[in-house]
Amino acid sequence: MARQYGYLEDFINELRSNGRYAFSLQQVRSQFEQSDEAIKKALQRLKKKKEIALVRNEFYVIITPEYRSKEMLPPSLFVADMMKFLGKEYYVGLLNAAAFYGAAHQQPQSFSIITTKPSLRNINTGSLKVNFYIKKHWHKADIVQKKVDTGYIHVSSPELTALDLVYYFDQSGGLNRVATVLEELTESIDPIKLLDVAKRYSPVTAVQRLGFLLENVLGMQNLSDPIKDYLKTVKRFPVLLRPQKKKPEMITGNDWKVVQNTEIETDL
Repeated sequence: MARQYGYLEDFINELRSNGRYAFSLQQVRSQFEQSDEAIKKALQRLKKKKEIALVRNEFYVIITPEYRSKEMLPPSLFVADMMKFLGKEYYVGLLNAAAFYGAAHQQPQSFSIITTKPSLRNINTGSLKVNFYIKKHWHKADIVQKKVDTGYIHVSSPELTALDLVYYFDQSGGLNRVATVLEELTESIDPIKLLDVAKRYSPVTAVQRLGFLLENVLGMQNLSDPIKDYLKTVKRFPVLLRPQKKKPEMITGNDWKVVQNTEIETDL
């Protein structure tokens, strides 16, 4: 019985020898003259042995022995293959991007991927949690190629990461956690690059809030001053530091036009 499925195990071993950790059902179909029923039975057998896992419909990852107890690979090892399989542009963002620059502070509980429309369903299997966030566009210059065991993956630059963390602050654990991560991330941020990204970033409210946090919470005027000068040249309106339904009197008292309606404390 074991050799009945040997062709699939040989296929997986060959992928592993080539540094690959993922494959699609279509790849298996194209490799072997087997019925769909036979292939799916073979895949199901390997799933039960926890040697592979179904991540997305018809997309599988190979679980190597060191990750078998967790029943899943780290997403960084298969995100490039998965997004290619889905035919979507992407980059790894938010807390996961910050972690590549030594600024995660705490291990992220989920994996954040920024991609384009149409939206994708989040993945939550217990052993794997991937959240997809939609953006209309981003500039290639703001994406960094990071080396992982399976090759390279797209990760937001420190500068883009900072702005995304502020824009997606709720999804990143709240403003206190964002400020804490920013405090560590600033070591990797270049003021000139940050200004360039800020000029391209939408919405401008995220730029206002980031500048406010950099100056008034973290005391990083070397990073905030260039952004402040830029904002003086564009149309902007008063904004709450933390969005809320019921708006207070919108008196800011600062160049950022940010109303500090919440106190920010970092954990560092």
